[in-house]
Formats: sequence, structure tokens, C-alpha cells
Amino acid sequence: MKRGIIVLSALFTLIVSSQEKKNKEKSLDSIQKLDEVIISTAAIFGNKYAAKHRSGSAYYLSPKELQKFSFTDVNRVLRTVPGVTIYEEDGFGLRPNISLRGTSPERSSKITLMEDGVLIAPAPYSASSAYYFPTIARMEAVEVLKGSSQVQYGPFTTGGAINMISSQIPAEFGGQIRANYGSFNSNQIHAKVGNSNDTFGYMVEYLNYGSDGFKTLPSGKNTGFNKNDLVAKFALNLFPSARVKQSLEFKFQYSDEVGNETYLGLSEADFKTNPFSRYASSNEDKMTTDHTQYAITHKANFSDNIRLTTTAYQNNFARNWYKLDAVTVNGNRKSLASILNDPTTFSEYYNIVNGSVNSASDAISVKANNRKYYSQGIQTKLDYHWYKGDTFHDIEVGMRYHYDEEDRFQWVDKYSISSAGDLNLTTAAIPGTDANRITSANAFASFITYKVKYNNWTFTPGIRYENITLKREDFGSNDVTRSGINLAERENSVGVFIPGIGSNYKFNNDFSIFGGIHKGFSPPGNQEGQEPEESINYELGTRFNFAGISGEFVGFFNDYSNLLGSDLAATGGTGSLDQFNAGEVNVNGIELLLNYNFAKANATIALPFSFGYTLTNTEFQNSFGSSNDLWGTVTVGDELPYIPKHQFNIGFSIEHKTFEVNFNGRFNGEFRTLAGSGAIPNNERVDSNFIVDVSGKYFVTKQLSLTANIINLLDETYAASRVPAGLRPGHPFGAYAGLEFRF
Repeated sequence: MKRGIIVLSALFTLIVSSQEKKNKEKSLDSIQKLDEVIISTAAIFGNKYAAKHRSGSAYYLSPKELQKFSFTDVNRVLRTVPGVTIYEEDGFGLRPNISLRGTSPERSSKITLMEDGVLIAPAPYSASSAYYFPTIARMEAVEVLKGSSQVQYGPFTTGGAINMISSQIPAEFGGQIRANYGSFNSNQIHAKVGNSNDTFGYMVEYLNYGSDGFKTLPSGKNTGFNKNDLVAKFALNLFPSARVKQSLEFKFQYSDEVGNETYLGLSEADFKTNPFSRYASSNEDKMTTDHTQYAITHKANFSDNIRLTTTAYQNNFARNWYKLDAVTVNGNRKSLASILNDPTTFSEYYNIVNGSVNSASDAISVKANNRKYYSQGIQTKLDYHWYKGDTFHDIEVGMRYHYDEEDRFQWVDKYSISSAGDLNLTTAAIPGTDANRITSANAFASFITYKVKYNNWTFTPGIRYENITLKREDFGSNDVTRSGINLAERENSVGVFIPGIGSNYKFNNDFSIFGGIHKGFSPPGNQEGQEPEESINYELGTRFNFAGISGEFVGFFNDYSNLLGSDLAATGGTGSLDQFNAGEVNVNGIELLLNYNFAKANATIALPFSFGYTLTNTEFQNSFGSSNDLWGTVTVGDELPYIPKHQFNIGFSIEHKTFEVNFNGRFNGEFRTLAGSGAIPNNERVDSNFIVDVSGKYFVTKQLSLTANIINLLDETYAASRVPAGLRPGHPFGAYAGLEFRF
């Protein structure tokens, strides 16, 4: 099976190519020029055509696709993309867990996340877990990049990169106002306006959305959230009459969130009885965050063929997740996960968790996970392309200097609980007496790629270099003033070259093959001497359009020589963020995407249909023990947890000039929650589910639309996860209606 998927792809490609070779066209239509222009600096490829003609796997979620459902949940947006694996946590997509081609999904920490081409995770190198994730409802497009050409984007190059393109400054005056309301007191209001002329442009946007939540606490307190987003962009064209066209664009973004969210799930028995309940001991759990971004971009167009783009950026993120952490009985402390995994053995602890007994003082530990993140840098890219005879050349050279840090200043308050479920603060801790440390990273990255197109061939070799120094300064729980008297320091550094090459052969406008090989890389932790995560990744695929059916078929194989795992509280660990070596792992699979319109070309109604399928096989090649993380004890042949073998997505729309109706169904196969092989034990399994969402629009005028959305149309009750602690439900049936006005 090791390379069987690649062989399957090769056979498929050879069969189809032999049938189509007779139709080979030397001259391709003029639309091919679209991927030979310099696109917006906020984008990787900028349109569907360019995505389909890269020498590696890529997917572009267009504005039209995003507007079909206008989701605020990024999980629901990305599930249409083959190769993307997600497990839900809160039902609203506030803190997603995203995997690309079998990378570890925990907190999306093993993929490169960007907004407008700028790293957007709170501390991408030193603490990459995405406790902040951009609000997908304010994005104009989303780009998902996999395969060999991703060496331009790091530091994570194994699975791929996701770039979210925020609202752009419009070419002329315009804007929109959108509002909706529905189940669980969920509501949203979204407004933006902008304009531009030859010298100046602007765009201002505001988004507020929230919900009372679909879970219930014994106290009646809501379990929802409220989130605000504000974005402003201003652009100035410098020296309009000069030969070298130059411009400046300033971007400011602010967001905040208050949410009554918890890490606490349910026991197996309680989930079966009432999957949407929450235990009384989580009554005080609350997440508060705020995020700001400042970015200024200078563009210099020396000619139609040469552009230099430089962006300086700064991201600041503060969050305090005040949440139930552990329970203590007679001096013995137990984690929430262990209690809910075996509530019979730990019945004394379980009774405290569910608030059915009067506990002793200090029985309940509620941790203030108070952290601040700081990320800043400057990046520049030179793009130069030209023709020489029949050959097109494109060279991109980029560099980035980046610094980020995570500052933990945490404490643990103690509570008692009564048999009525009331929590009482018994010991208020001093801030800084739990975790009191700063982790940081200095990183220099550079890359060069060279694309050459001759006749129907495209080759794209490239190489990336990362030089990273990671540090930790631990002041200890007894030095809350940070005098340094108990300071413990450690440091790790790594320098690595990351090569890759991709190629594409276009037989005609309807059929092409592509493939590539590149090195996968993920930065190590700050423990001295720890090695980075490394792999060699292969892909081979085809893009086609036969009898109106267009699509893509890809086989991939990722050969890890050193997989890294992270100790995250979000996956049931201690939350130290320390990484550990997991050795050799093989990940392989196939990705299939099909698109078809059942309506005739000139019909008044369009009936587009899409189908996406992902098969993912994972296998550890060595044995190890990891008691405090997502994987558990591992033996050779075990599968990675939280990666389903099978998943597929079906989309169907009815589109008319006066209305549209959209259906989307997602099957997520069963997956294991601890590494293992063979049949999955009941207490280590999350069952498969099939969730259908529906949306509709009625266009009252060209400017005004009525909107409706239904989430989980079939009201499927399903478990989304067993981490951080206990079973967690997915979003139940929800109906929403609203208005949208464009001007």
C-alpha cells in the first residue's frame, strides 16, 4: 500500500492520456495568459483558472462559492475541498482543528495559515496553535495550496497552506449590509463600504455575530459567544505620472470575543441521555480575546513584468480562557479526561464534576489560561517574468524576517461546589503562580522559484531556506514580578533548506497531468537539540474536462522521517506545548473532485453539481509511548488518530436570475481518538456522520435579497470529538433568515 496510491494515479493518468493524445493541441487558447500576469499581492494564485494550472494541487474558493451559504464557520467552508480534514470542537468553528493531507489537526498547528499573504496564527513559530482564527464571514476568497509549489509558503510545508483573502478595496463606490437571525438567538450583522479613484482608495468593514449556544447549563446561563470584527484599508497611489508605479496600502484589523465555552465534554452515558447538556462545574468557564493587526504594503511596478512588493506587519493577540482544569479528592488530583473516560472508577470525582454532591473546599481547579501573543515581521517579494521566443519564464524571490512570542502569565483558582450545582470561590490565586514564562522565535526565511513554460510543459523548481532560533524563559511560579531570580532558560535552533519541484503537461484545454516532489518541514520546539519534523512528499494527478464533467484526481504520499507531536491541553494533554519526536510515519491517499452542470448551456436555470472525495491512509513505522498527548501508546502499524479514512462532500444548486437554492452534504468517516489498528474500541471511536446544510436566496431587486440558511437539515445528533475532555456534540438543526442589501 506504501506507494499504491501513486501507482493508481499513474495508471489512471496513462489510460486517459492514451485516449486523448490524438487530440493534442499545440496552441492553447488565450485564456492561458491569465496565469502569466502578476496577481494581487494578497493572493497566492487569485482565481480558479490559475489554481487549475499550477504544477501542484491547489483550490480556490471564489467569492461566489463563499456567498452561497455565507457561513461564519470555517469548518463548513473548507469541507468542500478534497484533502482537508477537520474535527469540530464548539459547533461554531471558533477554534478549528484543520489537517491537510494527514498532518496533525490539533488547533491547525501544522499548516501555514495566512490572511492576505501574511502569517496569521498568534505565534506561528514559537506557539503555532491557532487560538485565534480569522473570521471567515469577512473573507472574499480562500486559497488552499498543497503539493510541491508550496515551498514559497512556510514555515509548515508538509500538508499545505491556507490563505484567506479579506475584503479588498473596490474599484468603484459600493458596499453591502447583511443581517440575519435564527435558532439559539444566533445573529449576525455585516456591513462594508469602499471606493477608489486614481490616487486614493478605502474600504471599511464591520462584522458582529454571536449566539446563545445550543448547550444547556443547570444554572440557565447561556453557552454561546459574541464576536466583533473591524477592518479598515486605505490605499494611496504614489507619483501617478512617474514611470515606476508605486502604491502604499495600510490595513488595520481589530476583533474581540467573549464566549462561555469550555474544554469539558460529557461521559458516554450522559452523551447518550442528553448530548447538549453541560455539567455544573463548567459554569464559570469563559474565553475572552482581542486581536489587532497592522500592515503596510508598498508595491513598486517597474514595468508590466517586474514588481517588488514589501509588507511590514504586526499582530497582537491576548486571550484568557478561564476554564475548569481538574478535580481533587483527598489530595489526589485527576484530569477531566480521565474522570469522564471512567466515571465509575472515579465516581467521587465525577459527582463533583456534575454538581450532585457538596464538595470540599478547593476541590475544583479553574485555570486562568492567560496569554499574550506578539508577532511581527517584514517580507518582500520580487516577481519578474518575460518571454523569450516560445518560452515563458517567471522568477520569484522572497525574503522574510519574523519575530514572535507567547507570554504565559497564568493562575489556578479553587472552588467548591454544592449539590445544587453552585460554585463558590474558596481560594483566589495570585496571577503568575501557574505558568509564568515567555517562549519566542526569531526566524529568517527566503525562497526562490523559477517557472518555465515551453509549449505544453510547465516546470516549477524552487527552494526555501528557514533559519530559526527558539527560546524559552521560565520565571517560575514563585517570581510573579519576573525579577529573574529563578530564571530557567533553554534554546534551540535549526537551519534547513526545503527544495521542491513540480511539473505540468497540458495535452489540450481539457486534459493535463501534474506531479511533484518536495520536502516537508515543521519547526521543532525550544528543547535543546530537538530535531524538526521532516518528510518527503510526492503527488501525481490529472485535471480533466470530458463531456461536461470537469475535475481533478490526485494521489499523494507523505513519507515522514520524524513526525512531531505537541502536548496540548486541547487534545487532553497538560498544555505545556512541548513537542516530542514520534519517528517515522507514512501517509498516503487520493483526492477526487468532480463538477457537472445538469442544465443545458443556454438554459434559464443552472444546476451545478460537485462531488469531492478524500481517502487517507496513515501508519506509524515505529513504536513509542506518549501518555500526555493525543496519540497514546503507539506500536508499529498503528493509525494516526483524528484522521478519518473516508470522507466526501456533495454540493448541488438550483440557480435562477430571481432565486437560488443550495444543498451541501458532508460525510465524515469514523475515526479513532488514540493511535491503534484494527477495529476501533467504542471508547476510542468517533462515529461517522452525514450532515446536510441548505441555503436559499430570493433576489427582490438587483440590490436587495432575502436569505435563508438551515444547518444540519436532518437534525443529526452526532459526536464531533472526544477531546479535550469527554464527548462533544456537533451543531444541531438550526434555521436562520435575513436580508442582504448591496449598493
